[in-house]
Amino acid sequence: MAAAPARRGPGGQGNRPPRDDRGGPGRDDSPKSQFEERVVAINRVAKVVKGGRRFSFTALVVVGDGNGKVGVGYGKAREVPSAIQKGVEVAKKSFFAVPMIGTTIPHEVVGQDGAGRVLLKPASPGTGVIAGGPVRAVLEAAGVTDVLSKSLGSSNPINIVHATVAGLKTLQRPDELAQRRGLDLAEMSPTTVARMKAAAAVKAAPKEASA
Repeated sequence: MAAAPARRGPGGQGNRPPRDDRGGPGRDDSPKSQFEERVVAINRVAKVVKGGRRFSFTALVVVGDGNGKVGVGYGKAREVPSAIQKGVEVAKKSFFAVPMIGTTIPHEVVGQDGAGRVLLKPASPGTGVIAGGPVRAVLEAAGVTDVLSKSLGSSNPINIVHATVAGLKTLQRPDELAQRRGLDLAEMSPTTVARMKAAAAVKAAPKEASA
């Protein structure tokens, strides 16, 4: 007597469970990066050759871990994704630490690179990042969430980003700054410093009035 044929399941696969390894149109199984990547600017450049023009793309990318480390990279390729990937690789090799006190920077600083000049000032908690696109990308990637900024020079995104990086690299560590000012580290927060300045101004006001 012939054996009964095996019952087939969905999809004609016998008793095996249905496969679920087919990716849909929007499915992305690639591992996510632990770093935050921001594309600041993409430019198209052309090279004139004998047969005509050859176009390529450049990408300015900011990469940070959101916890005090950030880097900037510049990539160039024939396609936009390749240019971004090259910029990310360069940015990861140029990581540097950003001194922070809480969620802001320790003190005011002016960064300059070429024609770009950027002013960065510490801010009280809850202020947010008051900055333009290029400066915001660098600060948020570094993990700074409360800061005031102003661009004082060129409006070119590349110059602004490099000026911001130059300013962050000149920041001093909070403990060194507190020792220089003769204060405790807890007194270095922007709220405390602003309160001390206001109290000093109130004390100086009666003396000026009496004079």
